[in-house]
Amino acid sequence: MLPRCTISGISWVDSLFISTSAVCVTGLTSVDLTTTFTTEGFVVILLLIQIGGLGVMTLTSFFALFFMGNTSLYNQLVVRDMVNSKSLGSLLSTLLYTLGFTLVIETMGMITIWLSIHGTMDMNLEEELAFAVFHSISAFCNAGFSTLPGNLGNPLMMNNHNLFYVLISILVILGGIGFPILVNLKEIIFYRLKRMTQFLLRKNKVSAKSVQLYNLNTRIVVTMTFLLLAAGTLILLAFEWNHAFVGMSIAEKCTHAFFNAACPRTAGFSSVDFSLFGIQSILIYILLMWIGGGAQSTAGGIKVNAFAVVILNLAAVIRGSQRVEVHGRELAHDSIRRSNGTVVMSLIILFVSIFLLSWLEPTLPLLSLTFEAVSALSTVGSSLNLTPLLQESSKLVIVVLMFVGRVGLITMMLGIVKQKKNTKYKYPSDNIIIN
Repeated sequence: MLPRCTISGISWVDSLFISTSAVCVTGLTSVDLTTTFTTEGFVVILLLIQIGGLGVMTLTSFFALFFMGNTSLYNQLVVRDMVNSKSLGSLLSTLLYTLGFTLVIETMGMITIWLSIHGTMDMNLEEELAFAVFHSISAFCNAGFSTLPGNLGNPLMMNNHNLFYVLISILVILGGIGFPILVNLKEIIFYRLKRMTQFLLRKNKVSAKSVQLYNLNTRIVVTMTFLLLAAGTLILLAFEWNHAFVGMSIAEKCTHAFFNAACPRTAGFSSVDFSLFGIQSILIYILLMWIGGGAQSTAGGIKVNAFAVVILNLAAVIRGSQRVEVHGRELAHDSIRRSNGTVVMSLIILFVSIFLLSWLEPTLPLLSLTFEAVSALSTVGSSLNLTPLLQESSKLVIVVLMFVGRVGLITMMLGIVKQKKNTKYKYPSDNIIIN
């Protein structure tokens, strides 16, 4: 609501909505950004996006600590686990490493985006660089904000910019994989390069000893990410070949199918009007939004980690196995409980929010309201052109969903609900009749 940030001013609800959407790296907008905000306004939005993207782990951690009420060793260990630090003493260095790693990726993204659009969009050099910086940060932070009217479906982008869409997709995927996974992948790449250099220079004999390079989280997240991207791309191609993608070349259809399969990971960018999608594509889009990206990433959703654990647990139940095993490891019981809790809590929150939205907006289609609620809770930012039509009370519901989705379902409950102390006694177990 700062006077120099908007052209003609906006209401406090819209200001709260846009600010929450930016900090929670969601991307939902209740107003047209290009006709509402000035250059200063876009700078403020970009800063909020960067704060939200970088602060997701730290803000989430300290939110839990604030409501836990003390800074005991246990609570410090909670923070350590949330930022994936190996020790309490390395918390600061881990956070600084996260910052540096993020800035390197965003800088590389900015350079490649600028090269992909240079001289093609009727912009001067300063405007091109500003465009590249904004979209690199917005993509890596999975925010989905764009400076173009109509988001990335703008006619300026739709012609001969396949490389740009691929670059944005890669940044979205990298931001949605999660920092621990990126670090593990970096270590793997450096190890491979070192081994290759040693072999080529023949300075040392390359040992045939097996080294465990991929940790379990990396295996699960990378595998699930690949499967979801591949399935999403193929399904969108199959159902939208002659619908939303009609009139495009084969290369453009494949590019936009991949782009629109990557963005439900909570980026919220759009290259086509979602209202042109068929019901099947919209349902798949909702599923992809609900699953989201990796844990400890800029993405939202229930996380591919939790989704994979729930699926593996279901497979174990069907097989009659007492243990959940994958890649030579048995999943910890606590991981299974938390994953199941995340899924159930997400479904409960979605049901309540969709119920409220359908009550507040009785004239709007239920599917569109469902899409909006899932998009907000998963901090995606996609919409079936519904957000500007919502009344203020409905916008506040969306604001709450964005905040809850960004902080995290389990973390929110850890912060609000008083934790039960472990007791020394144990009740006898009993079975509940299922089916």
